[in-house]
Amino acid sequence: MRLLLITLWLFSGLNPVLAAGQPNVILIMSDDQGYGELSCHGNPLLKTPHLDQLASESVRLTDFHVAPMCTPTRGQLMTGQDAFRNAAMNVSSGRTLLRPELQTMANQFQVAGYRTGMFGKWHLGDNYPYRPQDRGFQETLWFPSSHISSVPDYWINDYFDDTYLQNGHRVKQSGYCTDVFFREMQNWIRTRDESLPFFAYLPLNAPHGPLYVPDHYRRPVEAALREHPEVVQHLKPQRRKALISYLAMCANIDENIGKLDQFLSESKLRDDTIVIFLTDNGSTMGPDYFNAGMRGRKVTLWEGGHRVPCFIRWPHGKLGPARDLNDLAHVQDLLPTLAELCELPLPEQRLDGISLAPRLRGDVKSLPDRMLVVNYSRMPIVGNKKNMFLAKPRKEGAAVLWKRWRWLENRELYDLTSDPLQKQNVAEQHPEVVARMQAHLDQWWKELQPHVAEPQRVIIGHAAENPSMLTACEWLDVFVDQQGQVRRGIRRNGTWQLTIAEAGNYEFELRRWPRESGLKLNAGTPAIKVTDGQLAEGVALPVAKGRLKIGSFEATAKPDADGESITIETPLKPGQLELTTWLLDKQGREICGAYYVYVNRK
Repeated sequence: MRLLLITLWLFSGLNPVLAAGQPNVILIMSDDQGYGELSCHGNPLLKTPHLDQLASESVRLTDFHVAPMCTPTRGQLMTGQDAFRNAAMNVSSGRTLLRPELQTMANQFQVAGYRTGMFGKWHLGDNYPYRPQDRGFQETLWFPSSHISSVPDYWINDYFDDTYLQNGHRVKQSGYCTDVFFREMQNWIRTRDESLPFFAYLPLNAPHGPLYVPDHYRRPVEAALREHPEVVQHLKPQRRKALISYLAMCANIDENIGKLDQFLSESKLRDDTIVIFLTDNGSTMGPDYFNAGMRGRKVTLWEGGHRVPCFIRWPHGKLGPARDLNDLAHVQDLLPTLAELCELPLPEQRLDGISLAPRLRGDVKSLPDRMLVVNYSRMPIVGNKKNMFLAKPRKEGAAVLWKRWRWLENRELYDLTSDPLQKQNVAEQHPEVVARMQAHLDQWWKELQPHVAEPQRVIIGHAAENPSMLTACEWLDVFVDQQGQVRRGIRRNGTWQLTIAEAGNYEFELRRWPRESGLKLNAGTPAIKVTDGQLAEGVALPVAKGRLKIGSFEATAKPDADGESITIETPLKPGQLELTTWLLDKQGREICGAYYVYVNRK
């Protein structure tokens, strides 16, 4: 049938994608941009004309929710499952790993004959079998972990002319990060096989910190602040400066949206391409100046933590006029929705989301009445072992959403109709509502709790990734995910949960600094001026030797001849093991764990 359609296209001039009835898809998700960081939502300081234009042409989901933290949102988007079901529930601490047996949105597009590409922030695992190329994406350009300049990222990437992972290899790209990801996605579309539709996933890192941006984007924001000083007069100068950079990053995103739209028009792809724009959690800055009438920010359970914009545009998709839909919807609805719109097979796993397609098309007047649960694992920021409990999933860490009601932390009820800022707990006045929402949460937790804290394991020694680099961001329930923490020499340690793929001799290279830094184990590093900021001085640690324990094997060794690493080798058999390392001083006292361990099965 497909061959017949393509043959007809050759003689009729029709687009084969249109003839086959499968649209292209571009899914754009910005990072830490809230509902209020668009001028069409009333922002007093930021102009976003291109996002406003997209909104004016889209079906706009006005009661659309994600997780209050980025990894859970990304896992729910990719799998259609709750974060506690798919295991990607935290931004670090060994809890970003999406269960490897699950099929992703990219897998489903690929099965349906689409070309698949991913450009930007993945944040669902940096090692095999969790990388984007392991999860259905044929073309990949990305950086590891939570942000550019995270622990596993290329050393001293600073948003400008950075080194990224492109199809399994580190490649230096010229330009500002957001510009690069839009540009390379468009280049990939431009050189595609035109007989096949494409799915492009563009998860941006902006406006996530560090707040680096080309300086000229700050000028309009600074002018807006001079016109409306009352908006920021309560902020300290440093916070005001941060807000300017943050909004400038949003302005750069908006400019790229405009360039993308021009590209789609010039390429005659606009009418038959579904464009979706959303953000991954609530604003990091909103409560400081403008929060679109909501309470809360990123990592909170109030509306400002998880209610975000979602625009869906498909000019030839028969979605009806651009309009607002106020039905309760969730990010995990997007996989089944796109499956129905694009005629994809549904994954075999259970889906917690539902298809919004009938509502988008106007076939139904409302979505089914349902309750949604927002929950995620908190970050054990305060310390090490004594605070590991913070990262353990808890039923009481949830928000239950139902119609106008919000049941938070299993103790507070808010009615958004009369109290949009969620200041008045009305649980005592509505016991019947509390009972229903509490019962839903109890059943949800009862189903998920038996397996919710199971760690997912990185595989070492597999042909798909050998050698491999392990970093402290996968220490289970211990938070070390910033190159700034490495520079400070933070005194923490943790364990990696591993699966040994094949029997062999395994070489473990323990490091305080990554290879590309060229720094010795006991060296510090001076403060460094980067393109749009300053990196603090890196302190020296008195590393004299290192220790490693994996399974029943344990050994201590002195630094290698170059002074940059400590190498320990041991034979291993296939199976599941824990790995722990220690950097020690001359007296054999623990300093911290090795932030970087390079593993090679010989």
